[in-house]
Formats: sequence, C-alpha cells, structure tokens
Amino acid sequence: MSITASQVKELREMSGVGMMECKKALVETDGDLQKALDFLRANSSLKAEKKASRVAADGEVKVAENSKYTSLIEINSETDFAAKDSQFKDFANDVADHLVSNCVKDIADLSLVFEDKRQSLIQSIGENIQLRRLETLEVSSGGCIGSYVHSDGKLAALVSIDSDNKELAKDLAMHVSATNPSCLQAEDIDPELLERERSIFLAQAEESGKDASIMEKMVEGKVKRFLSEVTLVSQGFVKNPDQSIEALLKENNTSILAFTRFKVGEGIEVEAKDFAAEVAEQLQQ
Repeated sequence: MSITASQVKELREMSGVGMMECKKALVETDGDLQKALDFLRANSSLKAEKKASRVAADGEVKVAENSKYTSLIEINSETDFAAKDSQFKDFANDVADHLVSNCVKDIADLSLVFEDKRQSLIQSIGENIQLRRLETLEVSSGGCIGSYVHSDGKLAALVSIDSDNKELAKDLAMHVSATNPSCLQAEDIDPELLERERSIFLAQAEESGKDASIMEKMVEGKVKRFLSEVTLVSQGFVKNPDQSIEALLKENNTSILAFTRFKVGEGIEVEAKDFAAEVAEQLQQ
C-alpha cells in the first residue's frame, strides 16, 4: 500500500526515530501505526545495544534543585555535536525536571525511568547516550546547598554547608569546580593515594644524595604541600588566594558538610583516532 507523508510524520512524532526508519516500518506493517511503532521499538533495541558498546565521553551535567535537596547528574553522548542537539537538550531537561520532583539517589533507579526515552534518543541522534552518574545532597537543618555550573555545561559542583548562606555556598561550589579537591581535610584522604605520593617524593629525595635525616624533612615538606593542595579546607580561596577556605569558613562561622564535583567524561578512556581513520570509519558506516 502507499505510505503518505502524514503517516510518516505522525510515526516520527510518536517514536522520535528518523523519517526513513519510520517509512520503512510503515511499509513493513502495511501502514498500521501501532504495529509500525512496535516494529521500531523491537529493531531500535537491537541497534541501541550495538551503539551502547561505543564510548560516550561527552555530554553535559545538570543541576536539579528544590528546598529539600539538590541533585547533580551527568548525561553522556559520544560527541559534543550530539550534546548540542536540541533532542539531547530536551532529554537532559526532562531528566533534570524529574529529579526536581523526585529525590533519587541511585543512578540505576533513574535509568529505569528513562530507558525507553533513552533508546528512542539513541535511534534519533545515532549515538550512544548514557545516564552515567548521579549525586544527591540533602539540605541539613539550618543549612543550604550551593551549586555552580560552568558556562559550557560540562563542569559542575555542589557544596552543602551548615549555615543558611546561599552566596557562600555558591562561592564554595565555584571553588570546588575550579580546584577539584580530593577530600575535605587531610584526615579524609585516601591512604593509598597518600602512600603513592610519598613514595614518589622519597624517590626524588634519594636522587639528591643527601643524608637520611635531610631526605626525611624533604619528603615531609612535599607531603605537607601536597595535602595543602588537594584538601579543600587548606586550599586558597579562588576569589582571594591569600585566604584559605578554612579561614573563610571560620569568618562565616560555617562548616562544609559535603561536596561533589562532576566533569563530563572524567575517568573515561577514549581511544585516540587520527582524522583519516575517523573519515574511513564514517564511510564504512
């Protein structure tokens, strides 16, 4: 039977899949919209599984905030081009809106809610799309949460404090985004990380050929400097490097309860490709 443009358009709006895929589905199902939709969903799942094996290290981070909690979510795509697509933006906004109304702490629970929309988006954009990670901080009694999202939407941070000073909390979130501290204070640092750094400093000191007592002082000095750089309270405030975060908190009679920072693609290994290889791969597809 003949498939009309209006039928293709209607199926496109229902499924979010490309026009050619919609026309093919309608042809396969003799123009039955519901059967065509089922056909697309069945075939889209197979294609989505193939795309899911591809690395998605781009995308954006979103902040969802209400009076009781604030959530930070990272949503990934394979390329920055896809991350700027209006459909991707709509999907990310839908996820953020859901988080504003629902206190979700487990990324698996959130993924279940959006699995159908995610699969549909994969087919429409043609890239792997993933809800990668989620962090939700609850507002403490008498406290608040500050958030900062960088202008490109690929870096963000949340900071929870025990005083109702929103401006301070926002400044602290901006600071965390810029400096990426490993922990709040020296006592919280990962022992393995500290031991690894100490071993490096010791190897450097041994190359100096100095006495053991002097080498020990050199190592301890470097360890102390390292801790001041990676622990949040010891860092110099980005707005006033001469003032430490610890001094800033004391000045405002405030303590930091928790913080988190997401940078898009952080920790994801991406295979390096030369331009010619990328073009060849596109031509094969």
